[in-house]
Amino acid sequence: MDVNLDETAKTVRVDETILYPNHSAETLNDLVLAVVPNLWPDGFTLSALSVDDAPITVYGLNGQQLNFVLPQPLQPGGAARLSIQYTLKLPYAPQTDPNDERPRIYGYTDRQINLTNWYPFIVPRDPQNGWLLHDPWFYGEHLVYEAADYTVNLKADPALVVASSGAAEPNGEWTRYTLQAGRAFIFSMSRDYQVESQQVGDVTVYSYFFAPYERSGKLSLTASAQAVELFSQKFGPYPHKTLSVIMGEFDDGMEYSASYFTSKSYYDRYQGEPSNPIMSMHVVYLAAHETSHQWWFEKVANDQALEPWLDESLAAYSERIFYEHYQPDQLSTWWYVRSDVYNPQGMVDIPVYEGGGYRPYTNATYFVGAHFLEDLRARIGDEAFFAFLGDYAAQMSGKIATAADFFRILRQHTGQDISDILVAYFRSPH
Repeated sequence: MDVNLDETAKTVRVDETILYPNHSAETLNDLVLAVVPNLWPDGFTLSALSVDDAPITVYGLNGQQLNFVLPQPLQPGGAARLSIQYTLKLPYAPQTDPNDERPRIYGYTDRQINLTNWYPFIVPRDPQNGWLLHDPWFYGEHLVYEAADYTVNLKADPALVVASSGAAEPNGEWTRYTLQAGRAFIFSMSRDYQVESQQVGDVTVYSYFFAPYERSGKLSLTASAQAVELFSQKFGPYPHKTLSVIMGEFDDGMEYSASYFTSKSYYDRYQGEPSNPIMSMHVVYLAAHETSHQWWFEKVANDQALEPWLDESLAAYSERIFYEHYQPDQLSTWWYVRSDVYNPQGMVDIPVYEGGGYRPYTNATYFVGAHFLEDLRARIGDEAFFAFLGDYAAQMSGKIATAADFFRILRQHTGQDISDILVAYFRSPH
């Protein structure tokens, strides 16, 4: 992608090329792309679209979906080259629907520009269910991502400090960013970012934050670096060379490739009460949670709309692994503050659409899910449990995992009867 940002006009002009290999066993006659910016009025203007240099003039662009018939059927093992030129008109991010419980990330605030889910991408294709592009919801995530290699050239005002998913290098009047096997490439830019960094082996962890949040920014940096080190030991190598920790001007965390946003509200609390261990715990557990998504979202993807527990339960439980290793004296406090204070209930394997609201949804998929993993670990033992997690990450690396994959690999590591645990936590038998 060649990306031109007009900071004053809050527009982005993009020339994008996608080389799409057909790894399926079926001949493809059409393609479906997710175009999330089109959910905003005048947010996406398509200038040109072609496949293998053949112009596409008949297409559907409705909501977040762009679909069209291919000029020639795409055979298994073949590849198609898509060229797309378009302009984005960025929305003002703080303008939110009062019924929308999701953080508004994409767009701009008075001091931050965030490009998240900003470019058209070909959605995965399931042999039984076709193209996987689910409807957005009021909370949680709905997109499913294939792994892809990215080369992104950015032209923007040099005064902007840029956080991204990719490693940066000069490229004439551009800056080139590259990322291998990523799910969702992002940019976040501001004239006001302060930046700290820390090295973990050959991985550089960056923390981007605003004044006067230096204390919180450094705490997130330290916790994220610790998490990279620990989870690399427990789950397998960290998949990239950089990790960007970005202070977002919204009240939640959100993971992307080699990057995540962390909550301003947690930074506010810690800045106000730095001596209160509970306030620092909020910053730390969110750092551990979002860093773990580099394994449970990035390395191993899943259907975030229909099986959200596959990444969120594992990410929540990764917080527990972090605390038992680095702050074991705080483990019981973490369980209470993070989970049990909410008296979490519900079945783990609910789709996002059946969550019943943000709190009931997170209670079930995050915290009941974490208790499921705790009970599973107790039943099969630490050796089998961690061997399973490492093997699950290895076998499903670069793929889109399902619950069937999770339990198939689990049963390769234990012969223990866990049927009672599954009945207690899951609607569907496995």
